[in-house]
Amino acid sequence: MKATGIVRRIDDLGRVVIPKEIRKTLRIKEGTPLEIFTDREGQIILKKYSPIGELNIFAEEYVEALAQTTGLTACITDRDVVVAAAGSGSRELTGKEISPQLDEVIAGREEKTIRAAGRENVPVTSGSNEKASGKMIQPILCASDAIGSVILLAKNEKTVLGDKERALVRTAANFLGRQMEQ
Repeated sequence: MKATGIVRRIDDLGRVVIPKEIRKTLRIKEGTPLEIFTDREGQIILKKYSPIGELNIFAEEYVEALAQTTGLTACITDRDVVVAAAGSGSRELTGKEISPQLDEVIAGREEKTIRAAGRENVPVTSGSNEKASGKMIQPILCASDAIGSVILLAKNEKTVLGDKERALVRTAANFLGRQMEQ
């Protein structure tokens, strides 16, 4: 654990303020769910709660199936990190923080297809130099909240992401969103 040197007092309602600098660094926004843990030494640990993280093993199996079916790189993210990835180049993605541009797409709750010929780019991870010629991004919605995304990445410029891939990412996102509602 890393000390910050910041001390806060608990108010009369039992609340404590997380300093703005820490919220910004950890990308904690208003409404971000936090999980509370305690240990035997009396420490209280706050951790950003990721509903998709609960489906970690399931997400890994799902992206593996998507990658095998399509021959493309597939990944599932929450609003902070790539939870699972499979296919070519997946090792560079797994566990990495998602880019602010991807977070905006997820927050927008609409599917996005990025073609190689276009000028627009939405990197999957922060500070990455991805070599993807095309991307298909489908936000995962759970009880109308955008909680993550399913992404297919085409590495070959000859690969065209079309209706089949769109149906697969929609199905995956809908299925994962429904799993989270249960």
